[in-house]
Amino acid sequence: MVNAATGARPAVLSDFVPAFPAASGALGVRLRDAALVLGGAALTGLAAQISVPVPGSPVPVTGQTLAVVLVGAALGLNRAALSMAVYMIAGVAGVPWFAHGSHGFGGATFGYVVGFVAAAALVGWLAQHGGDRTVARTVGTMILGNLVIYAFGLPVLVAVTGMDLGTALVEGAGKFVVGDLLKIAVAAGLLPAAWRLANR
Repeated sequence: MVNAATGARPAVLSDFVPAFPAASGALGVRLRDAALVLGGAALTGLAAQISVPVPGSPVPVTGQTLAVVLVGAALGLNRAALSMAVYMIAGVAGVPWFAHGSHGFGGATFGYVVGFVAAAALVGWLAQHGGDRTVARTVGTMILGNLVIYAFGLPVLVAVTGMDLGTALVEGAGKFVVGDLLKIAVAAGLLPAAWRLANR
């Protein structure tokens, strides 16, 4: 299937979204991409409000990570990374869409937010190369995306809280394994199914 807006085969799911009809050619495509970038940031901000405190940990269970990997897969490398950068920068500037409606720079969980940008970029790149077309590939893509988030989040958690690495691994990662696996299962069900539907 060829995208009518670009003349190319869709690399990621959002490539199926048509350009803005009110604008012609490249402008219509750019407006579509801007809407997708802002929409991905807003989705992540909304998912962040699904937040459940974890006893003993400063890191809550949220819907953010699921939103991040879905945005990454749907938008592709460039748009996904930009979308998460918008989410991070707007939150630092005062938009209350981090977990618990918080905002601002720093804190024990800010490393995870920085990790969202890198994770979305990686997942987006993998999706552009077919990483979300089958259940098995999607599971692998989502696992890598989550590992990137932890790679950024845990060092900041250690630095801010003074936890030793072992404690941080438990409080900042280990307690979230079951939730992450459930989110990965959701993504592995949604993304390949969305491709099958789109290809019809």
